[in-house]
Amino acid sequence: MDTVVDEKVLAEFRKGRTFPAFALIGWRWVARNPVATIVPILLPFFFLYFLSLISPPQLFPLQIVGAMLFTTQNIGSWCLSDSAYWRLEQRLQDMFVASPLGKFQYLFGIAFSNLIPAMPALIILGVLLSLVTHVSLFGWFVLVAAVIMVWVLYSAIGIAVSSRLQSQMEVWPVGNLVFTTLGILSPLYYPLAFIVDKAPLWADVARFLPATYAALIVQSALSLPYSLPAEAPMDAVLLVVSTLIGIALAMTLYTWREH
Repeated sequence: MDTVVDEKVLAEFRKGRTFPAFALIGWRWVARNPVATIVPILLPFFFLYFLSLISPPQLFPLQIVGAMLFTTQNIGSWCLSDSAYWRLEQRLQDMFVASPLGKFQYLFGIAFSNLIPAMPALIILGVLLSLVTHVSLFGWFVLVAAVIMVWVLYSAIGIAVSSRLQSQMEVWPVGNLVFTTLGILSPLYYPLAFIVDKAPLWADVARFLPATYAALIVQSALSLPYSLPAEAPMDAVLLVVSTLIGIALAMTLYTWREH
């Protein structure tokens, strides 16, 4: 009987307060360090400014979409840093392991807390996109869905990579190597069609990157130049499959409790 009562109590502990708590962690990071919000805004805008000078004006909406996906993708690097720091330096994970909080809630909470500092940049870019091109209700739906999928997937990638790190000194170089490489290879700020003929090998590699699928389905939904609407359904399926694989890898690779 006592076991049944204990299980009910633990079930109540697991309800309702996990994500508000992690949202507060993300907010306190922003409140104490406003630069945490400024950097995600400035980085894509630097790209947009110089691209607006050297590329055709009709590509600007496509580049704004790319900036939104690039910003979202970078959340994975922050998740890598936080999950490694809490585990290796602060030993904070040990406290969570001893609590009723489960591994999935903990890892998703890290991703959720890191989404908070990126939200101002995503909102500003969304407003800018609405000013430079018409976006239908369906287009907004696809864009938001793609952003959420990229956020979940790349947060999972960051957490999975962090689980293999043995020292805090590895976080910065490994995180930059992984996410900078993925961001450069994915056709976020330019149409994939631009490199198919000039750099076919690069285009082939980009076809295997999940952010490519997100970019292509949003470009098709918004009817942007050089979009590939015929390939959008398959790209959507590949993005969903990639996200599920990323979550499975993060849950499998991340060591929750030391044996």
